[in-house]
Parts: sequence; structure tokens; C-alpha cells
Amino acid sequence: MASRTIKLELGINGAFITRRWEEPENWMRLTRELGYRNHEFCCDVLDPFFSGDRDYQLKTAAQVKKYSQQYGVKITSAYTGVATHRFHGLSHSNPAVRQRMKQWIIEMMDLSLAMGTDRIGGHWDAFSVEVLSDPSRAYVARENIYATFRDLAQAAKSKGMAAIYNEQMYIPSEIPWTLEGAEEFLIAVNGNNNGATVYLTVDVGHQAGHVYGASGLDLDYKEWLRQFAAVSETIHIQQTQQDGSHHWPFTEKYNKIGHIRIEDVIEAIRESHKRFHASPVAEVMKPVDVSYLTLEAIPGSTKCEDVLLQELKESAEYLRQYIPEEGLIIEV
Repeated sequence: MASRTIKLELGINGAFITRRWEEPENWMRLTRELGYRNHEFCCDVLDPFFSGDRDYQLKTAAQVKKYSQQYGVKITSAYTGVATHRFHGLSHSNPAVRQRMKQWIIEMMDLSLAMGTDRIGGHWDAFSVEVLSDPSRAYVARENIYATFRDLAQAAKSKGMAAIYNEQMYIPSEIPWTLEGAEEFLIAVNGNNNGATVYLTVDVGHQAGHVYGASGLDLDYKEWLRQFAAVSETIHIQQTQQDGSHHWPFTEKYNKIGHIRIEDVIEAIRESHKRFHASPVAEVMKPVDVSYLTLEAIPGSTKCEDVLLQELKESAEYLRQYIPEEGLIIEV
């Protein structure tokens, strides 16, 4: 007899909106018309530092909430776009730079709550070449990140946030990028911490670290899911190849050349929950009850809107073969 159930739901990341549509009603209308009921808000669409003043930001966030309810769309989280990936952020050697990125995260928490979600995620650090080349400096930078996430977890809880997500990456400058590093991160930030839970976001296309020496299981998206899907409320899915994180949609064209198989994704998630009790992470975290398989298709600037929308709609139709409208229940 099953002792626990996990629900998988399909969602989409709002990166497809960036620099194309500016009206909140269109953001939510398009999401629903394309076949998605869950929307991971992309912060490039509404950035706490770059998008107008605070009055505009809060009013726009309130419109997101209004139209998400009108169109029957759930905002599952607010997630960093490309902008924060352009900075050293939380791993910079100067505390003023680290504090500025921390301020970005805290201000985005307020916008997240205003748009109707109590979860924020993304990636906010990139170790410099200078730091990575010096083991002692790299150690200090890594410990600073762990301490900052513990502080952010406390700040999040005080605001009424439920969770923070940190996305696993595929280069040594953006941690965690290895299985071992991901386990260390989760234990370090959640142990002895009574703030909001810090989860890992697993991206099935982020196993491309071979150019920096990654090998073996670190390059296997199924193994990343087996080890960490149980503590990943949001799992980014994309069609891609082993040589990089291409963020392709799940269309007939790209499914023929990509190596991501949704049936393998689902089975690896099931396995993660089955064996989670034996993971060292289980000592500091509980497994999730719901995971959103969130399509993160990032189009190039030259992709016409009509082609883009058709690809996202076709992707939803394809993915619904595996994740029905009402969600997929997994028993373990």
C-alpha cells in the first residue's frame, strides 16, 4: 500500500514574455491560451531595480494577481531571469556588492507576495576567476553564500514567504554545479535554520559542465532528479542536447534532436521520492508534496511571435500526454 503521494503539475516560465509583451493581462491570457495553468513569473518582466519606480512595480504586481485569478492561472513562484546572471552578486568579494544583490532578493519577495505567490527562486551568484583560482578565497565565498541564504530564509519567513529556490547550474562559478555540491548546499542552508525552506531547483538541461571537467553522474539529468527531485518544488524542463543548455521547446522538430525524455523524468522523480529517506539531506529537509514541471523555453530575439506561440502551444499538447490537466499522482 502506498504510504505517500506526490503530485506533478505542468507549468511554464514567463521568459517568453520578456521584451515582447508589457501588459499584465496579456501575460496571463497568453499563458492560459497556450495550455498552461501554472506560471512561474520571470523577474526580467518585472524587475525590482530596473522596472520603473516602486509604485509602478507594486501596481503591476497587483495586476498580475488580478489577471491570474481572472484567467485561472496560478503564479507558482517568481524566478530570476537573465538579469541577475550578469553579476557576481552574492559571491562578490566586496560586501557592498553582496548586500546589493541581497537587497534585490528582498525587494523581489515583496513583489512576489503582491502578485500572489510566497515563493521566490533563481540564481544570484557567480564566482570570479580571481576567487576560483584561490582555494581559500573560494572557500570564504562559498561560506558567505551559505550564510546569506540562511539570512534570506529568516527574512523570507518574517515576510510570510514559504520557500526560496536555488537553481543548480553547470559551471564552477555558479554553485551548486555538482551533485556533491548540491547536497552540501542543502544541508548547510537548511540545517539549524528555522526560516523558510531553501529548496533546489533541478534543471534537466544543466548537466553540461563537461567543458569544465564535470564527468560521470554529474552529467546525467536523470541522476540529478533521482537525488534531488524529492526536494525540488520546481523542476525546469527543456529540450536540449548534452553539449549545452539550449532551452528548446518540446516540439516535433526539437524532440527529434534533443535527448530529454519526459517518461524518464517522471520515473527519476518517482525514484527520488522512494529513496529519499536514505539521503543525508533527509536529516534537514522533508520531501515535497507537489512539483511543477516548468517548461523553460527561452526564445532568441529573432524568433517571431507567431512561431514562438505555436511552439509553446505544441509543447503543452505534447507534455499533456504525460502530465494531464489535473496533474499526475505518483505513489511511493
